[in-house]
Amino acid sequence: MQTRTPQASIRTTAAALAFAALAFSSAASAAGKHHRLRATPETVQWGWLDPKEPPKLTIASGDTVSIETWMHAKDQFQPGISMEKILELRKSNPGGAFHSLTGPIFVEGAEPGDVLEIRILRIVPKRHGGNYNLPGKDFPTVGALAPEFPDGHVQFFDVDPKRQSVQFKPGIEIPLRPFPGTLAVGMDPDDPAPRKGDSKGDKLAPVNTVRPWKNGSNMDLNELTAGSTLFVPVFLKGGLIWTGDSHCAQGNGEVNLTALECSFEEIELQPIVRKDLKLDWPRAETKSHYILLGFDEDLNKAMANAVRETVDFLVATRGLDRYEAYALTSMAADCRVTQVVDVRKGVHCMVPKSLFTKRR
Repeated sequence: MQTRTPQASIRTTAAALAFAALAFSSAASAAGKHHRLRATPETVQWGWLDPKEPPKLTIASGDTVSIETWMHAKDQFQPGISMEKILELRKSNPGGAFHSLTGPIFVEGAEPGDVLEIRILRIVPKRHGGNYNLPGKDFPTVGALAPEFPDGHVQFFDVDPKRQSVQFKPGIEIPLRPFPGTLAVGMDPDDPAPRKGDSKGDKLAPVNTVRPWKNGSNMDLNELTAGSTLFVPVFLKGGLIWTGDSHCAQGNGEVNLTALECSFEEIELQPIVRKDLKLDWPRAETKSHYILLGFDEDLNKAMANAVRETVDFLVATRGLDRYEAYALTSMAADCRVTQVVDVRKGVHCMVPKSLFTKRR
């Protein structure tokens, strides 16, 4: 049998060790002042993360904020819309996404290199939601089976926040599980995604909201429900939080392009500036799991990135060597395809907290 010497992760940095000391959760942080940001034509942006967009609200670390969101295309995606109108709206924002995002919100004290711990405290959806796929004959790569569905399709559903489910058809109920499809901080200037106007060399040119990246953005992570927390690295002063592309339910994969797209009366967030943590990629935590994320245009590479993040996390926080961490990931972590429709595909690995019977 080959023997091996336990070794620290070659990728573990001082940042990871700081993260290890605390796992994900910070010490309890008392809520400060409460704010509200309504969705208006001035506070909602359509399809772009623009670092030069003036903040719509300034808050302190630890404050809470209730944010209203709109449906796609600045609330034009509404019951009764035709597929022809959807196509017209998508084409009317060249290069941009269909998403409506409320923000940005400036968090005092957040500086590049910090981490924002964003706690999702409460989500109240509005009264309807919809799903659509684009015609595969015109968009053969948008959707897992796009060529098999040559025609576009759109349908809407009633959403009752007091109920536990949404009726798809009589006899078919979809569990109501609202979460932000997009939760972002200000863009990473080194994001390799195309920029608005095909700008070359301008690292602060707006980036399309389609691709998830180091700043979070369009992750479509259906675990980000009320009670969960996102940890995301800060790239621009003030953090600059955006949210939208609101979802009321979504299966992992989001295979036809959209989830149960909806909008929120409010999503209540508590952003906390963490100067004691350093991250390269976003991570998340729920009551039951640690969640490590990987993105790439190639799904195999997205999987590798998520697994690598998981291995590094286990090495840094549980005192395992890399072989042990790799084995534990294989035996106990559940790595799921987050989405395959955002150009950059996503994988998230779920590490159950129940594995760890001895507190570090």
